[in-house]
Amino acid sequence: MSAVRRGTDAKCFPASVRSSGPSLGFRFLRPLPSICSCLGHIDCQSCNWTGSITVPPSLISALRALGPSVASVPLTEAVRAGIGAVVGLVFAGLFVLSPAIDSQLGLYLIAPFGASSVLLFAVPNSPLAQPWAAIVGNTVAALIGVAVCLHIADPALRIALAVGLAITATILCRALHPPAGAVAMTAAMSPEAIADLGYRFALTPVAAGTLLLVLVATLYARLTGRHYPMRQVDDRNANHTVDSSPSTRAGLSAAQLNTLLERYRQNFNLGAGDLARLVGAAELQAAAQQVGPVTAGSIMSRDLVTVEPDKSVQDVAALFRRHRFTSIPVTSKGQRYLGMIFQIHLITADTVPIGPARVLMETSVPVAFMDTPLGTLLALMADGEVDAVPVLTGQQLVGVVTRTDLISAFARHSMS
Repeated sequence: MSAVRRGTDAKCFPASVRSSGPSLGFRFLRPLPSICSCLGHIDCQSCNWTGSITVPPSLISALRALGPSVASVPLTEAVRAGIGAVVGLVFAGLFVLSPAIDSQLGLYLIAPFGASSVLLFAVPNSPLAQPWAAIVGNTVAALIGVAVCLHIADPALRIALAVGLAITATILCRALHPPAGAVAMTAAMSPEAIADLGYRFALTPVAAGTLLLVLVATLYARLTGRHYPMRQVDDRNANHTVDSSPSTRAGLSAAQLNTLLERYRQNFNLGAGDLARLVGAAELQAAAQQVGPVTAGSIMSRDLVTVEPDKSVQDVAALFRRHRFTSIPVTSKGQRYLGMIFQIHLITADTVPIGPARVLMETSVPVAFMDTPLGTLLALMADGEVDAVPVLTGQQLVGVVTRTDLISAFARHSMS
């Protein structure tokens, strides 16, 4: 209920209202027009009222439910997804599919391809965006849309029936793909095109166009560091052995993970492989919290052996032999960090590298700072992609955290 204090005229409400009690996250910067309670008109200035209105918590909860439910996304990821859709549709439109309807070959762009591009390039980890869901889902929906269009005369009934049947059929085929509803609707709304193409509409343009977008999305994901199709629980790890990646070793089988997804009705939102990764990440975070407020600055190695980029590869190999390191930072004068050289680069080289150290230098290694928490360091090294993380202050290298440093930190905590 609202708490109101009235002024000289007991029949009029205020010329301005300010929220008290639970906050909605905003305040009125300009006076609201007063509303006369007795006459119902606006801008009644017959009183000098001041007061407050308490907003019910239920209203706050309802308004929050209408707000964004997706966490904020980095600008680079938003741009990556948008460029991917541009690349996919431009490639399809220039080389395979015509922007105009082609009733002879059936190779033309349809609106649902835009919706498929959203899933394929923006959320490639979604089960709804996987190749089976996209290709089979769109094709099945097209077949249903054509059948309904050929046998149902009433437009409204034809459209509704086509979409409803497409949803049911794609779920039963384990190929739910939201744009499939638009494919069925497109067929139901295009009796002239369907009269020319018939069931061939499901093959061209639908199946052929979707397959092309999936192929482009697969290549684009590899080029931009994403995984498409999505990871599986039994995917090979970075060492090319049959063991699953450390981050997915949740102690649960693929069947158990799928059972959890079914129990909580998350089959359409998350794959078993990604669920295993989330469980593993949560376990790492919980383990880090048990250790306490440990940061990179408190456990890092400070007496560093570094090389300059012009140092010879032979000198780098000698340092590896002498110090038994698995990684060596590359710095310029003044300890300005440039990159890392890992011993594995020397081992896996097809031929003995010749030249300066920069030919072996890896510049995309994740970095930490003095206040980076232990949980973040664990996540960076859990999958075995790197075995050391440089610690920086600005651009200057001040330390390195290795796996040995992490193990020592946990050992000290266990003994204490």
